[in-house]
Amino acid sequence: MEIYRATNQFPKSELFGLTSQLRRAGLSVPTNIVEGSHRESSAEYIRFLDIALGSLAEAGYQIDFAHRLGYFDDATFELLSSKHGQCIRMLKGLIKSCKSEFLKK
Repeated sequence: MEIYRATNQFPKSELFGLTSQLRRAGLSVPTNIVEGSHRESSAEYIRFLDIALGSLAEAGYQIDFAHRLGYFDDATFELLSSKHGQCIRMLKGLIKSCKSEFLKK
């Protein structure tokens, strides 16, 4: 949600560029988690979690890139970077937990 709010301030010339890329990467994270959770096997779920982690990494780079271009002020950048770090830690924890549970079976 924060990415959508923050990218509303981007220049209109970025609508089909960085705005679109960052929004897609950000939305891909929860979308892949939800899609994976409805798969039939733990291995498939973990695969979708890994895809979500890749999308999260992509979004992190794009947040930094947008800040370097001056599209985010420091406060917005700090907020998004903090939330990005929290999401990385939570998702890695979920992946680790799922892999551990998968190996027990």
